[in-house]
Amino acid sequence: MKRILAQCKKELAQFRRDRLTLALAFILPTMTLFIFGFAIRLEAKNIVLIVQDFDRSNLSQAYTERLYATNQFAPVQWSGLDPVRDGIDRGLAKAAVIIPSKFSSDVQAGRTSTVQVLIDGTDVNNARVIKNSIQAFTKVFIQDQNLAQSQPKILPRIRLWFNPGRQESLYIVPGVFGVILAIYPSLLAALAMSREKEQGTILQTYASSISAAELLLGKCLAYFIVGIGQALFVIGLGCAVWRLGFAGDPTPLFVGGAIFLIASVMFGLFIGVRANNRSVAVQGVATAGFLLALLLSGFIYPLHNIPFPLSLVTNIVPARYFIEISRDAFVRGTGWSGVWLAPLLLAVLAFVLFSLSRRILGRMQLPG
Repeated sequence: MKRILAQCKKELAQFRRDRLTLALAFILPTMTLFIFGFAIRLEAKNIVLIVQDFDRSNLSQAYTERLYATNQFAPVQWSGLDPVRDGIDRGLAKAAVIIPSKFSSDVQAGRTSTVQVLIDGTDVNNARVIKNSIQAFTKVFIQDQNLAQSQPKILPRIRLWFNPGRQESLYIVPGVFGVILAIYPSLLAALAMSREKEQGTILQTYASSISAAELLLGKCLAYFIVGIGQALFVIGLGCAVWRLGFAGDPTPLFVGGAIFLIASVMFGLFIGVRANNRSVAVQGVATAGFLLALLLSGFIYPLHNIPFPLSLVTNIVPARYFIEISRDAFVRGTGWSGVWLAPLLLAVLAFVLFSLSRRILGRMQLPG
């Protein structure tokens, strides 16, 4: 235990002396938090839409005004007779709504009037959002104008349960916590381990009596302490800026977060053990750590949308489990009953990474 603590003190002393590492530990996470927290938006808004009204009646104008009043669509100035050629093809708009000349008279006579909607399908997801939005708006407009011919037999009443205000920050920011804490603690640990190999000081460790496990545990303890500081700083700043609060029992976040930091640091040590210099270590963390945490953790894309066999990789991404814990703490609030499995799986991943790193490092040491 004394050797582990001595190694930990040595790492913390080196960490305090390196100003570049200090900046890497706190400035870059802050920048990442603000960039991701403010820039990423999953709900489409201000979609540029052209409306070509051939009817020019009170009903068609009300339809157009209500369509833009949803704040999901924005008008655009365009010239010409063909909205497809003059608007969509030139990239001025993402969709066009064409109201026929007999729109009002057909509706008042009880006949069906067809409103043509043309959508730019370059972005499939955005096209689907536009289609569903216009369909839903038209249905609501018909009901508000008392134009429905018959009362529907089934009338759903929808309520948003966990996030009734539809605040995207409640979904994005807790996920950003997981991405940041998956990258920077592991990056610091990887740089610390690879620096010793690059400078040759690791040879003294190989020839000493300290074991591979003690060396790894000492470094892990040091950067676990640094990771706690990063977590408190980033989560506290995020809660203050976006006004987040705990939705339920916060203890799963504390316990799961601590285990996640251990797994993150052990991942960095694993990369550092494998890398021969700091450049390779940075590339390893950026490629294996950042991309997996960003794309295969459920941060942006739902896990059930990831195709097989790539979906199998999501099971070994630690950020996946912490993001689940974080979003439960700040949004759902179900507590241990909803996320009890995530800390256990994080502990398993941390142990596996430690075992692999110890085996690799043990092969390099001189037999005692």
